Order: sequence, then structure tokens, then C-alpha cells
Amino acid sequence: MEIIIIILAFIIATLTGLFSKKRSVIEFFSVAASLIAFVESVIAALKVSFHGAYSSTVFFSVDSLGAIVMLIIGFIGLAVTIYSIQYLRKETDKNVIGFKRVKQYFILLNLFLLAMFLAITASSPIFAWICIEATTLSTAFLISFYNKPSSMEAAWKYLIINSVGLLLAFFGTLLYFTSVSQSGGTGLVSWQLLLANVSHLDPLLAKIAFIFALIGYGTKVGFAPMHTWLPDAHSKAPAPVSALLSGVLLNVALVIVLKFKVITDACVGSDFSQNLLIAFGLLSILIASLIIFNQKNYKRLIAYSSIENMGVMALGFGFGGLGIFAAILHMIYNALTKSALFLSAGTIFLKYSSTKIAKVKGALTALPVTSILFLIGFFIITGTPPSGIFLTKVYILTAGFKSHPVISIVALLLMVILFVGFLKHVVAMVFGEKPETVKTGEESIWLIIPPVVLIAVVLCLSFFIPPFLYNLIKDATLHY
Repeated sequence: MEIIIIILAFIIATLTGLFSKKRSVIEFFSVAASLIAFVESVIAALKVSFHGAYSSTVFFSVDSLGAIVMLIIGFIGLAVTIYSIQYLRKETDKNVIGFKRVKQYFILLNLFLLAMFLAITASSPIFAWICIEATTLSTAFLISFYNKPSSMEAAWKYLIINSVGLLLAFFGTLLYFTSVSQSGGTGLVSWQLLLANVSHLDPLLAKIAFIFALIGYGTKVGFAPMHTWLPDAHSKAPAPVSALLSGVLLNVALVIVLKFKVITDACVGSDFSQNLLIAFGLLSILIASLIIFNQKNYKRLIAYSSIENMGVMALGFGFGGLGIFAAILHMIYNALTKSALFLSAGTIFLKYSSTKIAKVKGALTALPVTSILFLIGFFIITGTPPSGIFLTKVYILTAGFKSHPVISIVALLLMVILFVGFLKHVVAMVFGEKPETVKTGEESIWLIIPPVVLIAVVLCLSFFIPPFLYNLIKDATLHY
């Protein structure tokens, strides 16, 4: 029932955006839809926590990990929608965009959020694939929102690379379906049906299928070397969209990979999929750590941090055991912190009218609250103690030292390198002399509240995890 209500809420908000000629009405319905989606996500998460996975209809099902990601989508989606209102008003005041663009933004934003909810709750792999493809189509127009040549290039790059990746993922999905055809099954092919018929799946075919699924959906996750679209897309999209792309969408795609991992492990054992995840995870951390030193754009800087953190999660799921528990917890921390960082970056952009690091100096003077949030977000995302990400990285590396000590040591060194590179750029932005042309003072309280709430929740969760959330993480650890 919760999924149906979420669908209806976003459909109504989208239709309002299409037909309404009043900006305030469009904004109200968009926030209302996001609020309803968040409340329904909490209800669904509580149900799963206390009563286990359930299916509201034949088309939708929610398990423990799905419930966690629903909470992430709902909470960050609400924060981003609220932030977007004031962000776009500031852009309108500067004559950067007009009312038509604002309508387009909220229509696509609502469709994007809806597609992610559908992808994470879809009971069919094919339906999940369609919804992931829908996120690509809706966000491509958001990436090219400003109609600049660089934005258009980033959007086309994003569209082509992800479409090719999803085509490979679709082929891998069809290979999994051979187990159902051999067993004589008919009707809707669900994740549960594929798992039930895993004995009919040829082990070699299962390995080939997982490779296609991992590379295909891994493109969407941002694993290296399929990551090339990510820094461009995240740096050119409006800051609120970047927050959703980096903080939410990557996790949705990762969960789809993990669903295929469960099926593959049941057929050929866990070593095959775990080794692949470890390889892609380490490569992603390596690429991000080395490239981050030469970054000249602070939004690309945060984007490369996303690649590193998805790599850390891949290592956790690859190491298994404690690593899986830590990876799921890391997913939550990273989503909230990365979104807060992008929202803070958006406020910095509004003040300095540039995303170049060289042009942002003295941010602590010009935007004291936003700069402090940006600094806190930096320390959290790089795993500085006593943040929650520090603990999750320690747990993941601890799990790795038991079976892959060399890989764990290399990963640790790369994380230190990334911290130094990130710190160098952040210090250059926050401190120093403020340009005389830049006025002092925050842009708006409504540009501060969303990232403040996100950072506050991360800090709270670093020291206390609500029992229902802990149950979800523990149950997901057992199943993935």
C-alpha cells in the first residue's frame, strides 16, 4: 500500500507541474509528494523491521536492504526538494532561468524520485531495469538544465555510456532467465522466482550473466573504469540534482547488483562475485585517489569522492561478514553526507558564480555557516574520527585483513592519499582572502536548513542507531 501511495503522490505532483501556471503551487505539491514519500518509507521500513520482507502487490516487494534505501531516497529527496525551491529562486533572480525551466525541473525531479522508488521496490528484474533506465532519461535533461555546451556534452556522455551499460545489464538479466525457462516456469519472473530456480541455472552461464550485470549496473554505480560519465554529469547538473545522483542513485544501482549477487552465489558460491567486487572496488578507490589531486572543480572533487566511497562499499560486500554490515552502514552515512556536501557546494556556487576551486577563496568569511558545514562534511566523508564513516572503514578493512591483507593495506594507503588531496582543495576554498566583489552573508536560511539536518542526522547515527534501523541492517547483512 505504501508504494501505491508514493506512486500516486509523485504522479499528482508531476501533473501539477505540467498544468499549473503558478510557481508556488508547483513547489507546494512537489514538497508534499516528497514528504508523503518519506513518511510512507518510514512506515514501510518499520513493517519490514518488525515483520520481515513483504509484498504489497505482485509487482512490488520490500526487503530489509530495500527498506533502508527507501528511507535514503525519501529523506534525501525531501531535503533536496526543499532546497531546490530557494536554489531555483536565486537562479531566477539572476535571470539564469525562467518559469518554464522551473516547471521542467520539478516535473523531472518528481519523475526521477518516483523512478528510484520503483526500481528499489520492483519485484521483477525487468521492471527494475526499466525504472533504472527511466532514471537515466529523466536526469539527462536535468544534467543539461543550463543548456551550456559543457552541460550538453556531459548529458550526452551520461546518456550514451549509461545506456550502453544498461544494455549489457539487460543481456545479463536475460541469461539469468534461462533457469526459469528450463524449469517450465511462466508468468512474472521475480527475484524470488529466479532464486528458487537457481538449481536449473548453468554455473558457467551464471558467471557470465553476473559479469554482464556487474559491468552494466556498475556503470550506473560509478565503478572504475566505467566511471567516466560521473564527474562530468555531477559537476554540470544543478547542485540539488547532483546530491540525488551521488547520494541516492548510485546506491539504488548497487542494490540491483547485490540482488544478482545473491542469485549467483546460490549457484556457484560466493568467491566468484566477491573477488569481482573487490577488484572493481580497489580500482575505483585507486582512480579516485590519484585523480583527486589535479581537480580544478569542487563539484568534480565531490564526484570523485563518490567513486571512492562506492569502491569502499564494494570492498565491504566483497570481503563479506562484518564487511557487509559495515558496507550497508557506510551506504547510509555516505548518502547523507555526500548530499549535504553537494547542497553546500550549491550555495557556494550561488555566492561565487563559479565551480572552479581557484575562484573560491575566503568562503569562511563570505559563507560562515555553509563553509563550516562543508568542512564538517569533508571530515566525515573522508573518515576522520570519530565520524561514523571512520568506523565503517575500520570495520571493512578489518574484515579484509583476515582474507585479503595486501588489498586492505593498499586500500588504506589510497584512502590516506585521497584525504590529503581533498584537504588541499578544501583548505584553499575555505580559508584565504575573500574577493572584494563577493558579498558577505548567507544566501538564505532555506539553503542552510537542509544540509544542516542531513549533517545532524549523520552525526547522530554515528553514535546511536535506532533499533528498527539496526534490525534492518542486521537482516540485510544475513541475506546479502
